[in-house]
Amino acid sequence: MPELPEIETIRRELLPKIIGRRFAGVSLNWPKAVRQPAAEEFRRRLVGQAICGLERRGKYLIFHLSSGEALILHLRMSGLLLLNYPEPDRHIRASFCFDDGSRLIFSDPRKLGAMWLVNDEDSVVGGLGPEPLGTSFTPQFLGELLRGRSAPIKAVLLDQRLIAGIGNIYADEALFRAQIHPQKSARDLSEDEVRRLYAAIREVLESGIAHKGATMRNFRRPNGQRGDAHCFFKVPRGKGRPCPVCGTPIERIALRGRGTYFCPRCQGGSLTAMLSATPLTS
Repeated sequence: MPELPEIETIRRELLPKIIGRRFAGVSLNWPKAVRQPAAEEFRRRLVGQAICGLERRGKYLIFHLSSGEALILHLRMSGLLLLNYPEPDRHIRASFCFDDGSRLIFSDPRKLGAMWLVNDEDSVVGGLGPEPLGTSFTPQFLGELLRGRSAPIKAVLLDQRLIAGIGNIYADEALFRAQIHPQKSARDLSEDEVRRLYAAIREVLESGIAHKGATMRNFRRPNGQRGDAHCFFKVPRGKGRPCPVCGTPIERIALRGRGTYFCPRCQGGSLTAMLSATPLTS
């Protein structure tokens, strides 16, 4: 799933090319992708509107329109936004044509992506937690957030109501760099571990943005090129490979249904935690 660095990469690369452009036409090959309003009204209300701004909130893209409305997109597991991409794509779910002849397509093989056209963006994104790269996200804030939460620390990092934008692969990477076992209860983190985790979260997200996102599977930038942030990861998708720090084989477990990679030595997993983990076969 595209996470904060991938969505921010899309935002930065689209912004200078679509700002000020007007929607000249909208085609919907998969109307169910439109969650609000009805598909035909969605199409009608978009045509003629200009794009005045493009922001990111967590894993959502928010197109600010000349009417004061907001077009919001969530790419979910497999969605892509491609601008003037010449190759045919059988997974196109929506196509947006602009007044200068350019075209933005929404490709989504799994048909899980979603779009909204709303007057109040908070009706879609208002329940998200703070941005982990924002000024309000501090070590003190993170410590308060974790205090009293018995859930595994990785599950807390993935809860978008608590922190917006962190997904599976960046959570694994941050926990590895902070030397924290993903199953450790959030409330049991020491002050030093909280500080390390805070620094690691910001480090992995900023690195992901700097390297144009991670193409672990199908992520592509708006020009169709791959991101290369995954080339700098230490543990995600690395089961059985030697840890780059200590050489211990990287392990993979299921943690609340999510594949989770970690080094059992560097991340200090207790024997009890290790035995309670559910091993995955691939």
